[in-house]
Amino acid sequence: MPVSVSRRGFLKAGGAALALSACSSNSARFSAAEAIRPNLVFVFPDEFRRQALGCMGEDPVITPNLDRFAQESLLFTHAISNRPVCSPYRASLLTGRYPFSTGVTTNCWDGTIQYGVHLRDSERCISDVLHDEGYSCGYIGKWHLESPREPYLFSRGAGGVWDEYTPPGPRRHGFDFWHSYGCHDNHLQPHYWIGDAAREQYTTIQEWSPRHEASTAIEYIRNQDGKHRPANQPFALFVSMNPPHMPFEMVPPEYVERYGARTPQDLLTRPNVRLDTEEAQAAKRWAKHYFAAVTGVDEQFGRILQCIKDAGLEDNTIVVFTSDHGEMMGSHGRMYKSTWFEESLGVPFLIRWPGRIRPGRDNLLLSVPDIMPTLLGLMGCPHRIPPQVEGTDHSGLLCGKTGTRPTSALYLNHDPASPKNGARGVRTPQYTYVINRPRSGEERSLFDNEKDPYQMRNLIGARDALEKELQAALDGWLKQTGDPWGT
Repeated sequence: MPVSVSRRGFLKAGGAALALSACSSNSARFSAAEAIRPNLVFVFPDEFRRQALGCMGEDPVITPNLDRFAQESLLFTHAISNRPVCSPYRASLLTGRYPFSTGVTTNCWDGTIQYGVHLRDSERCISDVLHDEGYSCGYIGKWHLESPREPYLFSRGAGGVWDEYTPPGPRRHGFDFWHSYGCHDNHLQPHYWIGDAAREQYTTIQEWSPRHEASTAIEYIRNQDGKHRPANQPFALFVSMNPPHMPFEMVPPEYVERYGARTPQDLLTRPNVRLDTEEAQAAKRWAKHYFAAVTGVDEQFGRILQCIKDAGLEDNTIVVFTSDHGEMMGSHGRMYKSTWFEESLGVPFLIRWPGRIRPGRDNLLLSVPDIMPTLLGLMGCPHRIPPQVEGTDHSGLLCGKTGTRPTSALYLNHDPASPKNGARGVRTPQYTYVINRPRSGEERSLFDNEKDPYQMRNLIGARDALEKELQAALDGWLKQTGDPWGT
């Protein structure tokens, strides 16, 4: 039976073949059948630091699936979270833009409503582009890009309101499969808005959230009887697991038991760990649970990988594993994130596309806004990268081609209630340079990350020429991203 193809469809398929051929250096020339756009499975748990990959040889974690996946992937050893906290990362990931462009400069919760901190309907997200290019787009798990609206569905409590419903339509930015929530940290009894359910019609699940979300992802990928998406469409699936994010105690005991009788000192082996501070007492209490959640996420990610293999989709599916930020867990006597130290700033980033992206390691300074255009470049849509995108398309570099590599990446910590305070800095392949402005005064830090990987020796005052060079790089970033902090 003859098949009718529109001119627009022909051009789209041709563009895909050209884009994909740029990544075919390790495979034979594509046939017409192989010119189909690749699927995307993008998994990003919350607060999963780069050091918590077993293959990095740093934390004493149990991550067999990720270690195996790393052998098949390109692993970026210098991927960073430019604003290492949840909502700004997500906005930059989806839009390819920096926080002062998206307006999401800090977390979305009731304490930032007055500053308009939420993902705007008008933003052009990767999911909008892929949806318009014929992809089925799915989102599972934590969204955390909505400003809470009254009447609040959940108790305000001492910690404020973080969760909110995202209605069908423009606010979902092209995601046609929806199994998500805003931000609610009950990992053992999560709730979700599923499909077109109304605001009051959320579904509560009696299961650890990563396990449930992996099962939902598996159902979406299998797509039995075309239940979740048209069978003839490529798909892009984003899976946002909340653990190993706090509350750290909310992890199934089976994963805690895998760490046996190990003490905090057995687990927190980084030389920069200090457990004598008040803040780091939480690290002593929760180290085993944090690593247990890491192991649990590893197991659930392994289930998703097995599903992709069983479905025969490995060769034509780009799989990414990364995180929105890290976790200090006692390093420098600190907990949590937002800071410039590597345990907070550094994130895992592994990408696999068999036959197209050569496995190995790369020290490319990958910033969050680079992810969106890079993926669009890989997926045959470089011509669809929105003009307002501020990140760089590194798809050619991922495919082994030569290209310009960034010499620095921006770090920022912004509080809209106190815009002249906070911190700004740059991370280069070798150095970290930061200016921190607490409520009074100013502090500067400079670390040589090659000679001092645990950032224990501040070089400020010892390298004047280097400081000037890095300050110039920072000034350039502030100007480029429209950041009023430096004015």
